[in-house]
Amino acid sequence: MKVTKLFAVVMAALLLTACANGPKISYGDATAVETTTTGFGSTDLQSIAATLVDDLVSFPPIVQMTAARRPVVFVDKIKNKTTEHIDTESITDTVQTKLLKSGKFRFVDMTAVRAVQEQMQFQMDSGMVDPSKAAAFGKQTGAEFMLYGNMSSIVKRNDSTKDVYYKFTMKLVNLESGIMEWAGEKEIRKSGEKSFFSL
Repeated sequence: MKVTKLFAVVMAALLLTACANGPKISYGDATAVETTTTGFGSTDLQSIAATLVDDLVSFPPIVQMTAARRPVVFVDKIKNKTTEHIDTESITDTVQTKLLKSGKFRFVDMTAVRAVQEQMQFQMDSGMVDPSKAAAFGKQTGAEFMLYGNMSSIVKRNDSTKDVYYKFTMKLVNLESGIMEWAGEKEIRKSGEKSFFSL
């Protein structure tokens, strides 16, 4: 019985020590270069967004087009043609946010269409909203352009090294004419030596 109590006390002490010496969490710079693995990471996302947005807003025909007005754009899903699971929505979100902040474009948020429809239906049918203040169907602005893209990769490896090449392409198409107004791409190459840990 005494042994059991002693064991319980020792285990409790060890548990408290483990909790006290648990992982230490600290904040880092979200824009710092990430070199943990050769996989797609935050630095790659930021680099892609910065390069493509700068290229789009500085392209002479786009500069001319956006000089007097802000065209309406919708962003389609990015096709992930790599072998990795990559959250391509994060890339399009970052690109869209940067373009919106540039003051050159306006966006139709296609991801919110169902929620918008439900809210408008509620305003029209619930009897809880003043009809004169309810948002009317058929008044929304349609997109003039579609922004879409692809992401692909080539992976090479030997006994000691892994090399990953990423190519991200985006295009801006005029919905009415079907004409591609702009295209840009960003290439990234990452390599690393194999160690005890996988790359």
